[in-house]
Amino acid sequence: MFNSPFIVPVVALMIPIVSIVMKHLTKWRELRAGGLSEGAAGELTSRAERLEDRVAQLERILDAEAPGWRLKH
Repeated sequence: MFNSPFIVPVVALMIPIVSIVMKHLTKWRELRAGGLSEGAAGELTSRAERLEDRVAQLERILDAEAPGWRLKH
């Protein structure tokens, strides 16, 4: 059917190459679909830190203005 001596080596080389490319494409798609970029994660972290600072400042103000406010629920 195929009489060329190069068919087997070419196919033998193409299978691992295609599998490696497909593996990396799959990983890349998983990262894009499931996660945040590093920039977005850093921005969210800095926003969370700023919000924590604001809450701490508000708690200090409330402690000074209305002592015992934590006990009133």
